[in-house]
Amino acid sequence: MILFLFEGKQREPALYQTIQRIFFPKENQHIVCSFGNNIYELYKELQEYDGDGDLVAVLMDKFRDKDDNPFKGIKTASDFSEIYLFFDYDFHNRNLSLEEINREVSEMLEMFSDESENGKLYINYPMVESIRYTKYLPDAEYYSYKVTREQCRNFKHIASEFSDYNSFDYVQIDPRKKPTKEKLEQLRNNWQYLIEQNIVKANFICTGNRNIPDRKEDISQGIIFKEQLIKYVLTDCCSVPVLCAFPLFLYDYFK
Repeated sequence: MILFLFEGKQREPALYQTIQRIFFPKENQHIVCSFGNNIYELYKELQEYDGDGDLVAVLMDKFRDKDDNPFKGIKTASDFSEIYLFFDYDFHNRNLSLEEINREVSEMLEMFSDESENGKLYINYPMVESIRYTKYLPDAEYYSYKVTREQCRNFKHIASEFSDYNSFDYVQIDPRKKPTKEKLEQLRNNWQYLIEQNIVKANFICTGNRNIPDRKEDISQGIIFKEQLIKYVLTDCCSVPVLCAFPLFLYDYFK
């Protein structure tokens, strides 16, 4: 089984359903869990649980008495062959200093760096709505888009206004309708564009080159975060390049 842990309860699961339909139609059983809070609250709960990275134990305890408990029948973390986490950077968080935010994300990326062990963490910059921050696909200027920390407080609205798409329909199946073959093909093409755009942008952040990297390791989540801090976050502008975790996950997953 594969565990997917999402920060939110709506946007991420909806995007995942489309990803599963297009890219994983015959895969092993997937367990989907929405944490319902940000990465900094997850960090806090893990620390209270001895901080040993036993994510599944924390989640099983958290959802034990919930009606929608996704872990019914699960005994230990060993029941999962792979674990993936998707959370937002949200560096405008008002409850922590920027130094605390960066320290906690750094520790989380170190703890969750292998999907077959504790799990592998993917970060949205600044949040999952980055999937929408694009002009009509393919967008040759995507590599250059960034937002300031102050702008991130209103990023959902900014992304909506910036996008050439009126909704998420260009990347998401409408659950109320059965998609046609043409619709599925259109979605697949759009996701392929998004994968390439985010790969190239990640490589631009990490190396300054606007092309597909020679090695996937060159744009690992840890390296991306480090370069984000050095080149953008910890500068006078305090900005962050817009980058979406889902396309990078798909790039990593398909070996």
